[in-house]
Amino acid sequence: MATAPWQAVTVLVDQVRRALYEYVRSQDHPVTRDEAAEAQYISRNLAAFHLDKLVGAGLLQARYEAPTDQPRGRGRTPKVYEPASGCISLTIPERRYDLMGEILAQAVAEDPTDARSAALRLAEQRGVAIGRQVGRGGPVAPVLAELGFEPADDESLIRLRNCPFHQLAAQQTELVCGLNQAFIAGLLDGLGRTDLKAELAPTPGACCVRIHPA
Repeated sequence: MATAPWQAVTVLVDQVRRALYEYVRSQDHPVTRDEAAEAQYISRNLAAFHLDKLVGAGLLQARYEAPTDQPRGRGRTPKVYEPASGCISLTIPERRYDLMGEILAQAVAEDPTDARSAALRLAEQRGVAIGRQVGRGGPVAPVLAELGFEPADDESLIRLRNCPFHQLAAQQTELVCGLNQAFIAGLLDGLGRTDLKAELAPTPGACCVRIHPA
């Protein structure tokens, strides 16, 4: 299971652990426990403890690798650490600019002459794909919450109290809100929720889309 961003950030609160993380990131080679311990003037066991915590949080990755100058079969292969390939982003309230960026970049790459139409199609397709991963007939609110929309039931409506694309929507309202509607409509389609419909309903301080019975 992927580590939540806030959990990964919490791991770095410890000063020793953060110093170890920064040290590993600054090196151009995988770092052993002995090297990390020596660099931070701590014991090898303490370095191992913190390094493995960083691996568990998804901030580092580890493997066993013998030094190039160590004869084959001599001694125990040391565990080495290096930065994880992914990135961790934490925003409060939640923002998903990566999702919108991927849709827009792919749209321009696929159809530079009509990127808007391509983006609307891709946004809907992305929503459908996410809905199908969850499964047809699945609950809508938990999926929307996972995506950062902060859904709230209001009688027969589902209001979305947060816009994960807020800054982009403020700058390019018509485009981004249209993509948002297409994305949520696709999500409902992927979930098989033909009883629900996504419509544009701009509301100050909230998402521009709301969901109501079809």
